[in-house]
Amino acid sequence: MSDFEERYDDTLEKLKELASEKRYNDLKKEFSSLYPTDIALLFDDMPEEYLPVMFRLLPKETAADVFVELESDSQEMLIRGFSNTELKQILDDLYLDDTVDIIEEMPANVVKRILKNSDPETRQDINKLLQYPEDSAGSLMTTEFIRLRLDTTVAGAFDVIREKGDDSETINVCYVTDEKRHLLGYVTIRTLVLAKDTSARIGDIMDSQVISVNTHEDKEIVAQDMSKYDFDAMPVVDLENRIVGIITFDDAIDVMEEEATEDIEKMAAITPSDKPYLKTGVIEIWKSRIPWLLLLMISATFTGMIITSFEDALAAYVALTAFIPMLMDTGGNCGSQASVTVIRGISLQEIEFSDAFKVIWKELRVAVLCGLVLAVVSFGKIMLFDGMLMGNEGITPTVAAVVCFTLFLTIVCAKVVGCTMPLLAKKIGADPAVMASPFITTIVDAMSLIIYFQFAKLMLGI
Repeated sequence: MSDFEERYDDTLEKLKELASEKRYNDLKKEFSSLYPTDIALLFDDMPEEYLPVMFRLLPKETAADVFVELESDSQEMLIRGFSNTELKQILDDLYLDDTVDIIEEMPANVVKRILKNSDPETRQDINKLLQYPEDSAGSLMTTEFIRLRLDTTVAGAFDVIREKGDDSETINVCYVTDEKRHLLGYVTIRTLVLAKDTSARIGDIMDSQVISVNTHEDKEIVAQDMSKYDFDAMPVVDLENRIVGIITFDDAIDVMEEEATEDIEKMAAITPSDKPYLKTGVIEIWKSRIPWLLLLMISATFTGMIITSFEDALAAYVALTAFIPMLMDTGGNCGSQASVTVIRGISLQEIEFSDAFKVIWKELRVAVLCGLVLAVVSFGKIMLFDGMLMGNEGITPTVAAVVCFTLFLTIVCAKVVGCTMPLLAKKIGADPAVMASPFITTIVDAMSLIIYFQFAKLMLGI
């Protein structure tokens, strides 16, 4: 835990106290010792009546950085309170991709005001970015980057960086193009600094093996590629290989966080939401959960139907009833283990549909090993604990064998189902995360009951 996190509550209370007493000079001193990200966290938890005044106390060079990190509700409230001059000043200090992200979260009347207070060139760039699909690289990129020509010298490159660096998202990587903006290569600031001859041409020292993505590439894939190649930035090109923007690593991290959160929510049978939990209303949470709960509840009635159809068998061997929860839970857990492992492999592009047989073969061997260990332990537990210690006369070696054979086969089936369903979902274009615990558990529950009663009929003659 960082030092800021440890003193967060104390700092928040101190800021509230200073704001309520209108001790603005003391507030400025407090802000000077905090990072913009930390200030934004504090602002999001401040009473709304203090927020406009406190934001105006921030230094000009800090205000834009804080504004970007605020939650959309706080941003909207501030925008509504800004004068046109204040709004324009903030917009001028924002990078273009951050402005687009803010616009996408705002209601129409606020968007109209933002565009009205943007200069014509910025407004045109914003409109271009907004035309790209929501999950594409084009929607994530910024058009503010350093572009160099082949015949530019090292000394000339530094002049370009000094001139345009303040308005560029990053200066660590500069991209080399021809007159028509075709991407030819890149050069890092390290290469420029270490160049011994400042008159050397960029075309002679650049790296021509440049990796880029298309504007319509899925942003999750872009983030994975940036992680794979350890890129600080990824160039984005159009269909004619003309560079139109770059995606920086901080944006890639945000994408990975969003996708991970979305997958976790889907795996828990919750409709994904981009709002923080504490700022999401009860009705919104209810709406995100109830459809899945209804679907899973209805699908679970199949297990009830299976149990009902074998009432006579259960009446004859009442002891069999006690082991139903254990069989269903173990099967569901085994299926979930396999599905989560495969879903993670798919999301990291480690597993493709063409690997299905390899995955099934591996999970089968794992299932056999797991099944054997659990079946042997279960047999000993049933005979010693349920039979001898609990004195249950209905427990016989045959009953224990029925349970253990069922357990073994259920685990094998659960592992196969758990690893194949996400792959099939990916093949048909669905989200593999949907095929995680809830659905697989429901399917495996039904399978385990069918296997259980079939073994009971076969071995107990009922």
